[in-house]
Amino acid sequence: MAALPRGRELFAGLRLFVATTANRGIAMLKWALIFFVVSLIAGFLGFSGVSAATAGIAKILFYIALAVFLIFLVLAFMAGSAIV
Repeated sequence: MAALPRGRELFAGLRLFVATTANRGIAMLKWALIFFVVSLIAGFLGFSGVSAATAGIAKILFYIALAVFLIFLVLAFMAGSAIV
């Protein structure tokens, strides 16, 4: 049976996980911005159905990215206070 990581090794793994997952959150925000721009263009051109759909997708992606950010912010504070 493998030994569990202790102390600094455990939090180094947590930091790596947070760093790689944070990049996914940034990608989600990028897609939310893209859908928002598509929504604005579609609304300007008079495609109200497409505009409403893309605005809804952008809103959902934004809230998911916000939740991911808040979760990892709490994890980062917990990892930082446990090391000290």
